[in-house]
Amino acid sequence: MKREPPRALGDYAPLVFPAIMLVVFFVIPFSTMITVSFFRRDPAGFYSPDFTIANYERFISAFFGGVLGFSIMLAVMVAIVCVVVAFPFTYLLTQAKRRVQVVWLVAILSVLSLSEVIIGFAWSTLFSRTAGITNLLVLVGLMSEPQALTPGFGAVLTAMVYQALPYTILVLYPAIVRLDPTLLEAARTLGASPLRAFFNVLVPALRNTIIATLIMVFVFALGAYLLPQILGRPQHWTLSVLITDQAIYQSNMPFAAAMAVFLVLMSLALVGLTLLIGGRRETST
Repeated sequence: MKREPPRALGDYAPLVFPAIMLVVFFVIPFSTMITVSFFRRDPAGFYSPDFTIANYERFISAFFGGVLGFSIMLAVMVAIVCVVVAFPFTYLLTQAKRRVQVVWLVAILSVLSLSEVIIGFAWSTLFSRTAGITNLLVLVGLMSEPQALTPGFGAVLTAMVYQALPYTILVLYPAIVRLDPTLLEAARTLGASPLRAFFNVLVPALRNTIIATLIMVFVFALGAYLLPQILGRPQHWTLSVLITDQAIYQSNMPFAAAMAVFLVLMSLALVGLTLLIGGRRETST
C-alpha cells in the first residue's frame, strides 16, 4: 500500500500533540541543559550565567576521559554478549511450537517487570560469599571454599547482560519470525550443514537487524546507573554515575550538564544511525 503525502493543513493535525510533547519534554529541558553547561560554578556551590567552555575542557581530561572510555567499552561488551546469546536463542525459539513460544515470551516479559534495584540486589546475593553460587561449586567439589564475586567487573557485566537480554530477544524475534524459512531449506538442500546455513544464510539475511539491535542495546547500556554502583567498585562506575555525583553531591550543575549533553548527543546519534539502517532495510525490501 502506497502512502499518500499530506495535501491539506488538516492532514498534519495528528502530529500536533506529539510535537507539543516533544517540545515540552525534550526540546525545552535539553535546551536548558545545554545553556547551563556553559554557566560558571560559584565557590558557594551555585552557578552564575556566563559563557565558558571550561566545563567541556574539564570533561576531556584524563580522568573523565577514562570514565567515558570505560562506559563505552562496557556498553559495547554488553551489546555484543546480548546479541551473541539472544540471536541463536531467538532462532531456536521461533522453531518451537506456538505454545512453547508463548510461554517463553511471557517469561521474558515478566523479567522486564523487575526494577534495576531488584536485579542489582538479586545478583549481589548470588555473587555473595555466604549465599552465592560459589557455595554450589564448593558442594560439587570445584572450589575449596566459597568466595565473593562482587564487587567486580564480571558482576557488573553479568547483571547488565541479564537486564538487557530480554529487550534484545524481543527486538530480534519479529525479524526472525518473518524470515522466509525456504532460505534455510534451500541451503540444506544444496548440502550446507545446519551450522553453516545458520551463519552463511540466516546471519547475512538479518545483518541490518543485528546492527540495529547492537546499537539499541549499546544506547541502553550506556545509561547504566544503579548496577555499576551496586555490583562494582568506583573504577567500574559509568558516566551516568559521575553525572549524578557532580550534580547532587558536588553541587557542580554546569559540569554535570556538560557531561549529560555529551551523553545525550551520543545516544541521539546512535538512534539516528539505527533509524538510517532501518530505512535502508525497508528500501531494499
